[in-house]
Amino acid sequence: MKLKVNPTRMELLRLKRRLKIAQKGHKLLKEKRDGLMKEFMEVIKLAKTTREEMEQKLAIAFRSYTLAASNTIPQAMEAASTLPSQKTDLKFSTKNVMSVNIPQIEVQTSGDWLSYGFYDTSGELDIAIINLQDTAPQMIKLAEIEKSAQLMAKEIEKTRRRVNALEHVMIPNIEETVKYITMKLSEQERATITTTMIVKEMIEKQETEIHIVLN
Repeated sequence: MKLKVNPTRMELLRLKRRLKIAQKGHKLLKEKRDGLMKEFMEVIKLAKTTREEMEQKLAIAFRSYTLAASNTIPQAMEAASTLPSQKTDLKFSTKNVMSVNIPQIEVQTSGDWLSYGFYDTSGELDIAIINLQDTAPQMIKLAEIEKSAQLMAKEIEKTRRRVNALEHVMIPNIEETVKYITMKLSEQERATITTTMIVKEMIEKQETEIHIVLN
C-alpha cells in the first residue's frame, strides 16, 4: 500500500534512507530470531534431559521411601523425617542472551540430610533421602531452565511479529511509494522537457518571423 506523501525529490530521498534502515533492521531482526531459535532449542533439549533425570530419581526415592515406611516403625520414620539439618540458600541473578534476561539460580547447601540414627531405620530410607537430596537442586535448575524457555519463546514471538511487519508491510509500502514518486517525478520531468521544447520552438518561430519582416 502506497504511503500518503507528497511526490517530491526531498520526500524520495527521505524514503530511500528509511528503506535502507528498514532493510538493515529486517536483516538484524532475522538474525536475532534465528539465533534465539537455536538457543531456545538447546534450552528445550536441556529441560527434557533434566526433567527425565529428576523424574527417575524421584521414582527411586518414592519407591525406597515406601519400602522404608513399610519396614520401619512410624515413630522412627517421623523422627527421621524431622531431623534433616541440611540448609539450602539460593542466589538469584540474570544473564543476557540476545537481549533476553534469563534467570540464573545458584544453589548453595550446607549440612547433611542423613542426620538421623541408622539403628531404627532401613537402608531404603537412606536411598530415598540421598535421591531426594540430589533431586532438590535439579528441581530448582529445571525451574530456571523452563522460565528461560518461556522468556525466550516470548521474545521469539515478538521478534517474529516485527520481522513480518517489516517484510510484509513496511518495506513493500516504502518500495511502492518510492516507485510511485520516481514515476511521478519522471512524468514531471518529461512534461517540463516537452514544455521547454514547445517554448523554444515558439521562440525560434517568432525569431524567424521577425527576421522575415525585417528583411
